[in-house]
Amino acid sequence: MTPAARLSAAMTVLDRWLSGVPAEKALINWARGSRFAGSGDRAAVRDLVFDAIRCRRSFAALGGGETGRGLILGGVLASGADPAPLFTGEGHAPAPVVETGRPPERLEALDCPDWIAPQLESSLGPDFAPVMEALRYRARVFLRAVGDRDAVARALAGEGIVARPHPLARSALEVVEGARRIQNSDAYGTGRVELQDAASQAVIEALPLKDGDRVLDFCAGGGGKTLAMAARARLDLSAHDIDPKRMTDLPARAARAGVSVARIDTKAALSRTYDLVLVDAPCSGSGSWRRAPEGKWLLTPERLDALRQVQADILDQVAPTLRPAGILAYATCSLLEAENGDQIDAFLSRHPGWQRPADRRLTPLDGGDGFYLALLQAPSA
Repeated sequence: MTPAARLSAAMTVLDRWLSGVPAEKALINWARGSRFAGSGDRAAVRDLVFDAIRCRRSFAALGGGETGRGLILGGVLASGADPAPLFTGEGHAPAPVVETGRPPERLEALDCPDWIAPQLESSLGPDFAPVMEALRYRARVFLRAVGDRDAVARALAGEGIVARPHPLARSALEVVEGARRIQNSDAYGTGRVELQDAASQAVIEALPLKDGDRVLDFCAGGGGKTLAMAARARLDLSAHDIDPKRMTDLPARAARAGVSVARIDTKAALSRTYDLVLVDAPCSGSGSWRRAPEGKWLLTPERLDALRQVQADILDQVAPTLRPAGILAYATCSLLEAENGDQIDAFLSRHPGWQRPADRRLTPLDGGDGFYLALLQAPSA
């Protein structure tokens, strides 16, 4: 495919996305109907689509409208390129440019939904604009190294994957070359690395874990944080998720990592006592909008309110499972104080005797995704 044909394909996918079809589904449907497209073409179209989703408002303003064509034209203009050689109307190229756009206004330029901007500004303060700007760009690729990080980096280099240490966590490696080779690499296949954001690794690094602890990952999902905890200490470790299908790959991942993790249902999870419970709570995902950009545009005030209620319910549900002086670790990939500090303040007001010995907020300005972590300590007796 020519560069111009790739633009046309991305427009088609984006039009389907704008009509309500999830981006991944729209991309799969396009690829199935475009057998002529090679792997490089599919990757290029995918990048164009997700860049446009991240920058939906600014690209639409520049490109003259919120359509697949408008978003792609806006992206070309935002890059500083002349669209005329690509928009020729010849072959599979987009039609020539006749429409005109305009410079984006403040929140459009930051690709921030109007309704949530006041909450983000209140939560982030002077970091609001820099953080929103950072969320307009593709997330970096990070690995969690198992064992000696420098030795793992050397092994990766031997497979054409260049990775450098990242300061957010002692296990974090930032991939700067060869990211598409990771999942076929020997280092990945033998469990020496796992794909995991550096901020997510920093969250696990901050947990007070020691050999022999009984630990529950209550919202385990695919098990990334579960496995990261297993790498920290020899634990009696259990994983739970309200949707067990999310943990389908966990046994294979645990086997590759050489660790033991018990998958348990809700009744079993809440019937035991733990030294530490990790609640990586369902949230707005605002800290990871560059990694999952559709979430930025799907979030609504009603959805945010519902998520905050779920978070509060989970905290109340798991609190009784902590042994005296045990730790309830509450984490979100949210930048919103309503889901973070405010949620913890509300929990402490409902549960006298609990304390918050530590909390930490990370934003994309720190290098990884946005995360919040609060360590809550149960009463001693």
